[in-house]
Amino acid sequence: DPKTSSSPGFTAMTGKTAPPATDPAPAAPKKEPVPPPEEEPAPSPTPEHPPAAEQPTAPADEPAPVPTSEATPAPEEGPPAPPAEPQASAPEPKPEKPKAEPPSSPLSLAVEEVSENSVTLTWKAPEQTGRLGLDGYVVEICKDGSTDWTAANKEPFLSTRYTIQDLSSGDKIHVRVKAVNASGASVPATLEQPVLIREILQLPRIRMPRHLRQTYVRRVGDAVNMMIPFQGKPQPEVIWTKGDQPLDTSRINIRNTEKDTIFYIREAQRSDSGKYELTVRINGAEDKATLDIRVIEPPGPPQNLKLVDVWGFNVALEWTPPVDNGNSEIKGYVVQKSDKKSGKWFTALERCTRTSCTISDLIIGNTYSFRVFAENACGLSEKAAITSAVAHIEKTKTAYQPEKIPQWDMMEPPKFTQPLTDRTTTRGYSTHLFCCVRGFPQPKIIWMKNQMEIREDPKYIAMIEQGVCSLEIRKPSPFDGGIYTCKAVNPLGEASVDCKLDVKGKI
Repeated sequence: DPKTSSSPGFTAMTGKTAPPATDPAPAAPKKEPVPPPEEEPAPSPTPEHPPAAEQPTAPADEPAPVPTSEATPAPEEGPPAPPAEPQASAPEPKPEKPKAEPPSSPLSLAVEEVSENSVTLTWKAPEQTGRLGLDGYVVEICKDGSTDWTAANKEPFLSTRYTIQDLSSGDKIHVRVKAVNASGASVPATLEQPVLIREILQLPRIRMPRHLRQTYVRRVGDAVNMMIPFQGKPQPEVIWTKGDQPLDTSRINIRNTEKDTIFYIREAQRSDSGKYELTVRINGAEDKATLDIRVIEPPGPPQNLKLVDVWGFNVALEWTPPVDNGNSEIKGYVVQKSDKKSGKWFTALERCTRTSCTISDLIIGNTYSFRVFAENACGLSEKAAITSAVAHIEKTKTAYQPEKIPQWDMMEPPKFTQPLTDRTTTRGYSTHLFCCVRGFPQPKIIWMKNQMEIREDPKYIAMIEQGVCSLEIRKPSPFDGGIYTCKAVNPLGEASVDCKLDVKGKI
């Protein structure tokens, strides 16, 4: 019977000798070892059309089981069906294999410490650890001049710090680290330079002076002379770079000692500005610091100075910033005036932060010229921009032309451009209240406390200058707390702002 002859083939492929099948009960244990073997693709055609001639080839290693299985035809009719189930489920894990990938390389591999017979490494975990997670890391070493890499640790470990022991003093070794998971190892992270195995008594460290931690500013032509201390034993290697390039030794002098490095430029130029990087290195262990130098000079003169308008006792000026700011931010502008009679220059506005201004309180009948200097951290520009036109302040008999100076252009009701802010002060300490107002004609300023006008009281000093209103309260007591109001009044209207003053007793 072909069905009975197929069972010996399954028995032979498992590599086990079938026991005598005189009793149907022992046939049940045979079903357990049959599904797992990987060689089961051969029996798959037997249930479809099992030829009797093929049976002698299957039990080539063990011909004895053939007659033994003939005595058990009934129990063996069931087994052909169960093997089909594991065959159908066996391909299921195969599509999952492409999803599992090895991890990416470890990051930031660096030398932490070197001794006469060991080196300690640190690194960061890879960005990608793979779907199966990370099993650990493998550290490998190779002597300089050789290509034979050997593992320093027998089993992967999960720490990102490792000390390689039992090294020979004086050897140069290359080091690399691989991340490992169930799918394999990553591309190794390798130290750029070999590590010389000798004792580092003191790790390199730069002790940057406090005044060099911020931008170091010098004027064009000044000398740049900086000493930067460092520490480290044995003698560290000192490397200076600018933009990842070596320094221009024709302009910059570097002198190194055992404990510091000196950076010297005889006459600084604008081109010497930039970020310089100092590296102190011992056998792969290093410390870095950045030095920011800015060389400045006075700015160029403002551009396109124009006399925009003249009315009453006032003139309006406009200009544009200088082309060259001297490698430093423009802090403001100085505006000067000169009348034709005296020919002398007088400062009308100091450190004007805008590129326009109004000059007031000019003398009727005089003719004025104006000039503007730019100012940066180095000082005023060497040259000034001078107006090409002059401003003649007409006498009061002169009739103004309405189309040039419309009445509504000049007149404006009071308006506070900066309100009062609430303040808290301590008893006995003078305090100031500030606000800003504009309007034309110039408004009259009235200060009030709790809606009561402050008149000639020596405790209070009220002032107004360039539209800035201030009230000084001298040595206030808790009684002086309350709501303070500043009111501005002119013929076109009025405006007011309030604030609260709280005076606390001394603690």
